[in-house]
Amino acid sequence: MSNVKPKVGELRPTQMMFTYGVGAIVDLPYLSVIVMGLEDWPTDPGVVHEIHEDRLLRAVCWELGPVQRLLSLPITPETPHFPNPFDEPAYVGVPVTLFPRWLLCPKCRRLAPLSSGLFEVKLNPFHPDRSHYVHSNCQKEKKPPTVVPARFMVACENGHLDDFPWIEFVHHGPTECDAILTLTERGPTGEARDLEVRCETCGQRRRLADAFGQTGRQSMPQCRGRRPHLRDYDDEKCDQQVRAILLGASNLWFPDVVTTLAIPAASSRLAQLVEDHWANLQHIDNLGVLGYAYKTGQMGAFLGYSQEEIWQAIQDKRARDDSGTGAAPLDLKGPEWEILTHPAPALNSEDFRLRPVAVPAGLEGALERVVLVERLREVRALLGFTRIDAPGELEETSAAGQDRRMALSRRPSTWLPATEIRGEGIFIQFRESQIQDWLSRPAVQQRDKEFLAAYRCWRQARSLQPFDARYPGLRYVLLHSFAHALMRQLALECGYTAASVRERIYSRAPDADSDHPEPLAGVLLYTAAPDSEGTLGGLVSLGEPAELRRHITTALRSAQLCAADPLCAEHQPQPHGITLHGAACHACMFMPETSCERGNKYLDRSVLGATVDRDDLAFFPLE
Repeated sequence: MSNVKPKVGELRPTQMMFTYGVGAIVDLPYLSVIVMGLEDWPTDPGVVHEIHEDRLLRAVCWELGPVQRLLSLPITPETPHFPNPFDEPAYVGVPVTLFPRWLLCPKCRRLAPLSSGLFEVKLNPFHPDRSHYVHSNCQKEKKPPTVVPARFMVACENGHLDDFPWIEFVHHGPTECDAILTLTERGPTGEARDLEVRCETCGQRRRLADAFGQTGRQSMPQCRGRRPHLRDYDDEKCDQQVRAILLGASNLWFPDVVTTLAIPAASSRLAQLVEDHWANLQHIDNLGVLGYAYKTGQMGAFLGYSQEEIWQAIQDKRARDDSGTGAAPLDLKGPEWEILTHPAPALNSEDFRLRPVAVPAGLEGALERVVLVERLREVRALLGFTRIDAPGELEETSAAGQDRRMALSRRPSTWLPATEIRGEGIFIQFRESQIQDWLSRPAVQQRDKEFLAAYRCWRQARSLQPFDARYPGLRYVLLHSFAHALMRQLALECGYTAASVRERIYSRAPDADSDHPEPLAGVLLYTAAPDSEGTLGGLVSLGEPAELRRHITTALRSAQLCAADPLCAEHQPQPHGITLHGAACHACMFMPETSCERGNKYLDRSVLGATVDRDDLAFFPLE
């Protein structure tokens, strides 16, 4: 299949970043494939283009080393007519290979790897999603039946993935038996306890239930360090024991994505023009080259500025970039906060436009500022991925997080896949004095201790030390819960689905000893689309003072009750570390994965208003 590069399906760019990126398994109707590493991706200029965002690139370089470029995903060119599946553009796409490599014939129940030669590929260039393998010598059917992937694999916390050890499993260890395996169902449920693998050669048999649970995991072999997306094994010996995992399991692949907003990075119009055109200006290394570009009409955007002024602005830009590269991680949200809390009309651009509005009447005591983001551009880059545990909880600054992040390529890559989307949003800044008064209440401090205890247990169960590192605090719980309540309300009226509205939380407690002593307390709710025009203003229109007041009030009142009450309202942060949320569930606060930046953790609607269980945690005074 690798020689002809057949197309086997389609994915959206957003899916390639959050659901089916490098190392993820794509479950097609008849096939199961894994997305290959960056060495196999096309980088031709006609297929991909470079995405420019200096702040994000510097953050990526701090994480991974000397990454030089952010490249878009390969996309098949659009044609006005039905595309010819045999033309060269039809071969453009993301490379994949079959995985798992073990296949099952649904008729004779034969279980064998692809290397056995029992299965033959049938490609369908006109309907790529119908490509499949057949069991050519099946004894149960005259017509070769379509085979399906074996739906069991093994993975470990270090990101390795491997085929299920079928032969070793059924023989309770290594064997020299020339095994011929079958997988039969002994019950109607299709669950592991009803599946039995049998060796037809020696008669050994074993139920799949023996591979699951704590006892089952202890019987599984040591991880071999296999990286199927890179076609190799890890050079360093893996210290983990593999665990059985189902094909399509939600914890099979978690993306490690870093995101930033393209904000004005300069305080003057000329400096901002240099930022916007830096992709071309970075190659100008002296005043003579600049003069040539000026005289040949390549500097049309800089009309009204002299060559000396432009050259000085270029040098200032280089000086800022050199000073911004250091040993400390780059603060991505800090500059965004400064722009959003101090909107300057002079810095509005094609990709970023702000319009301050009045705080809704009656909410002046809780809210400091409301800013409508009429235009924004969000850029995302994929750093790597994890398995079993999400990278957001491993923490990017902890050794565990970096060790468990699986690389996208065998060697350090000079580029990373990225996407850019444009849209609109509403920024709401909370009043810091009101938050400080709220945090000083005894009941709120007790709730904070309950969340911290659950947080410590959660990290301890995953061997993440120190156990209380980077605890977000109840300030974050308040902002996060408010964002979810308002997102659910806005999605009902703005015309976008709940999965289309995203949050960006700005939360930081004041700390005079840190590099960033100023406190942050605000939320940005936004929606964006990959189209060059972005979205149509439906969300921004709901941010006008009168409209926003109605939506915030409705959202807060809706959060007081839940269809699952009183069970939901009585839910506490679990001291044994199972859950990291209070009064919250799918019926009231949870949002789709694409909308929430912390996986529906750190939520508690009792901090917003009174619930049927308690009323001493409410931040907003509702009548």
